[in-house]
Amino acid sequence: MAQLYDRVALIGLGLIASSMFYAMRRAGLAGEVVGYARSADTRAIAREIGLCDRVVESAAEAVKDADLVVLCVPVGAMESVAREIGPALKAGATVSDVGSVKAAVIAAVAPYLPAGVHFVPAHPLAGTEHSGPRSGFAELFDNRYTIIVPVAESDTAAVKRLEELWQGMGALTEVMDAEHHDRVLAVTSHTPHLIAYTMVGVADDLRRVTDSEVIKFSAAGFRDFTRIAASDPTMWRDVFLNNKEATLEILGRFTEELFALQRAIRRGDGDHLHAYFTRTRAIRRGIIEAGQDTDAPNFGRAPGRKE
Repeated sequence: MAQLYDRVALIGLGLIASSMFYAMRRAGLAGEVVGYARSADTRAIAREIGLCDRVVESAAEAVKDADLVVLCVPVGAMESVAREIGPALKAGATVSDVGSVKAAVIAAVAPYLPAGVHFVPAHPLAGTEHSGPRSGFAELFDNRYTIIVPVAESDTAAVKRLEELWQGMGALTEVMDAEHHDRVLAVTSHTPHLIAYTMVGVADDLRRVTDSEVIKFSAAGFRDFTRIAASDPTMWRDVFLNNKEATLEILGRFTEELFALQRAIRRGDGDHLHAYFTRTRAIRRGIIEAGQDTDAPNFGRAPGRKE
């Protein structure tokens, strides 16, 4: 695929940014990739492993003359980064992000972008429980969706170019408005993560089950909860604080469903349970048929494989 941007700046050098760098390199999508991370240790590691063509000492320096700037920082840090880079952005540049929440990011970033700079938010629905500059790999986005969330002022050509970049990195793309994105993600990602954190916390509180037993006898269900609950705590704190309304709405619905299942178990209502599990099983089959997971044993996750 042809080069789409002469210079790309990645602000924040964790799992998503490092995977973007390797995916762009794999497909020859960018000329020079410049990186910046707030932590000096992270910058040192990035230089050591050859992550980015250059790693610089400030966000403002990173975005100088960049055609595309991607904010790969926690949602809660978006505003301060946008404030810092605003004056250093070149006219005609595109600014994007990879945040798990969109309405809050748009509200935080848009006011600091000068006229003539194109803002095209995005969200790759890909990740692992690993974080940091060493965690990235080029295949992370392959056959996974990236949602492009243009704002009202987004330039059509800039949107198309960013969509082509994500497709070139292996992703499937879909365009969505911010409010709908936040509601969809509350169902498919945010609430499930909250439930996973809660379930792992409950296991920790059950003093009749020792820590060693929880670890030794973890069945697949609990193992998957712990994998999800190992995700970056700063990122998820910011997600819940910034997608509050949608998450609380879905959490309320979840609580109602849980009470209905409690009642069915208490009453011995096997028909209700069987019908419910049949319906949810069909949803799982739909995910597999859409190519978003596999029905191989252990979900196809070989030991040590990054998923």
